Amino acid sequence: MQSIFRASALRAAARPSRAFAPRPATLNRAWQIRTLVTKKYTKDHEAVVFDDSTGLGVVSVTNYAQSSLGDVVYVELPTVGTDVAQGDQIGAVESVKAASDIYAPVSGSVEEINETLSDQPGLLNKSPEEKGWLCKIKLSNPAELEELMTEEAYKAHCEH
Repeated sequence: MQSIFRASALRAAARPSRAFAPRPATLNRAWQIRTLVTKKYTKDHEAVVFDDSTGLGVVSVTNYAQSSLGDVVYVELPTVGTDVAQGDQIGAVESVKAASDIYAPVSGSVEEINETLSDQPGLLNKSPEEKGWLCKIKLSNPAELEELMTEEAYKAHCEH
């Protein structure tokens, strides 16, 4: 009888503890969330970066637009909570060369504005599509993104 217990104890000691065994990679993959981020452009030189996990589109002017404007001295932004339709005027940019209206690339509700631009409008020149973003819009119709241009199509549009 002792040999049976001894053999069972030896087998149990030889097995790795399940508490410390590494988990298979397939279990970890089940918890990953896939997010799609899409960047599109308008013919009026606005860009929108849409994140499908949040439903928000970050609106900015393109680098091409800021270089055409010159040194930006004033930025007018929409009011948070404003509902906008695609193509509506949502603000304006004034530079030493000219003034230009900003149009909504998509429909939705303005959730946030870049308040830093009121004190530092030159951010539009330094980093138009990153730090110089204009507003964040909660899209009411994400299908409108399909009507906008891809980066390749926008580059071709700017060359003509």
